[in-house]
Amino acid sequence: MEFKEYRDIYNSLNRPADIQRLIDQGYDRRLVETLFTQKTSRDVKKRYHSVKNSTARMLRDWKKGKTLMEIADQYAFPPILAAMFIFLEDGTSKKQFWEFIRTPELLDSPETAEEVRDVVKNDYVYSPWANDSQKERGIWGEELLQGWLDSQGITYRTENDLRGGIGQKTPDCLLDEPMLYNGKKICWVESKASFGDNVEFRFNSRKQLIPYTKLFGPGVVVYWTGCLDDMELPEDVYIADMSILDGKLEKIPS
Repeated sequence: MEFKEYRDIYNSLNRPADIQRLIDQGYDRRLVETLFTQKTSRDVKKRYHSVKNSTARMLRDWKKGKTLMEIADQYAFPPILAAMFIFLEDGTSKKQFWEFIRTPELLDSPETAEEVRDVVKNDYVYSPWANDSQKERGIWGEELLQGWLDSQGITYRTENDLRGGIGQKTPDCLLDEPMLYNGKKICWVESKASFGDNVEFRFNSRKQLIPYTKLFGPGVVVYWTGCLDDMELPEDVYIADMSILDGKLEKIPS
């Protein structure tokens, strides 16, 4: 994806309602949901402590009659995290709070239980259903990758096969023998259900991809919901999107 289009989509994703608006414009649901999740998570990292410092005021506002959703909207913060700050400030333990999130019926007040249900429904990043969706996207990507390799008769070991074996950091698919990808030798393929922008790619490179090259040799990371064109790549790391399914790996000539 060209940077301008990515920037326009990213900058327009400010509230959950923006997700459906962009889908209605023709953008892929997984792409839009992934970018919204990445943007929200990054904003939380930047603003977490500043918002948390306002929890006493947030609790006072809630006691005066503002709803949890109204407070979350006021601070432009994920509803579940805003509710967590308020509940913890009110004396609830974190463990008990997450039990309320999973089972609002445990709350003594039916009105509060309904507010918690509303918070869960409107949190597209930190709710149990959002976490399930993110896990499903990860499984979807891994199944696409394994199906692509299987269809070519290429054998490999998965992360589960490798865990506790030859290295602490393990790619999703370590090829049993090196292959050629677009004329370049690769030894592994990593599946990512995230969008490969500069922030995500730098993080993945530092935490996983570069260590893979030191352990196993060169490889390719596939961002199934898309990636930016013309990113600067570290040595022995290549990048691909869904279009990789249109190609094939080739054997290295002997």
